[in-house]
Amino acid sequence: MRVIEISKVGGPDVLTLSERPLPVASTGEVLIRVHAAGVNRPDVLQRLGHYPAPSGASDLPGLEVAGEIVDGDLEGSGFSKGENVCALVAGGGYAEYCVAPAAQCLPLPKGWSAVEAASLPETYFTVWSNVFDRAHLGPGESLLVHGGASGIGVAAIQLAAAFGHRVFATAGTNDKCRRCEQLGADRAINYRSEDFVDVIKSMTEGRGVDVVLDMVAGDYLPWQSRLPSPGNCIPASGRCLSPGGCGPSSTRYSRLKMRVRRTGSWKAERMWAKLS
Repeated sequence: MRVIEISKVGGPDVLTLSERPLPVASTGEVLIRVHAAGVNRPDVLQRLGHYPAPSGASDLPGLEVAGEIVDGDLEGSGFSKGENVCALVAGGGYAEYCVAPAAQCLPLPKGWSAVEAASLPETYFTVWSNVFDRAHLGPGESLLVHGGASGIGVAAIQLAAAFGHRVFATAGTNDKCRRCEQLGADRAINYRSEDFVDVIKSMTEGRGVDVVLDMVAGDYLPWQSRLPSPGNCIPASGRCLSPGGCGPSSTRYSRLKMRVRRTGSWKAERMWAKLS
């Protein structure tokens, strides 16, 4: 089969077309003929040499795919040969065929193209795991999404808005803020020209938000402590999840770690563990 390999560390030009043997599905896995593959930040980091493939995973980039099941362990999976699915994988998506755990496959949403469906698993699984499974965003609660124009941010805004939650977002340009509001954010804040803490306190009568999904971390963490203080935007019952790293203020993070959950769930291997 044809694949896209990372020939060496570097820019996009190091992605090369190559040939490899067809992968074989093991117990609980299906073989997918890939029609489209998603592109995510870990793919870029892997190409730059900053993100080694998880142990036991393919060295090929690609964490999500959409395509047709052509083989595999289908008994009890709910799927059949010839069915179109999208799937979350630990790597290997940049290929004509890819193996995926059947438990991490979803039927292709009605009316969706393969290209659209290939953008679904990584971001939406991550948001669901963090915002709903871990933070338990509940009825009547509000959400603040940092990096609202990112892949995770876009998914978080849409999901929370679809469930009727009040959503705030931050982004770095006015155009990105407009797009966040078009996707369902009640208010998007340009962090370059406004203080998001002041804006949110003003719009919530000083209460703040219930859940923060923070891909930025670093200097943002002290503002998002659940401890009452003049600079906080989260009430005492609030939750803050940081799917990325903790940025430059790691010492501050260490002092806040009992109140802020660093999930790291954009890293594929941790996501697989939560989904298994």
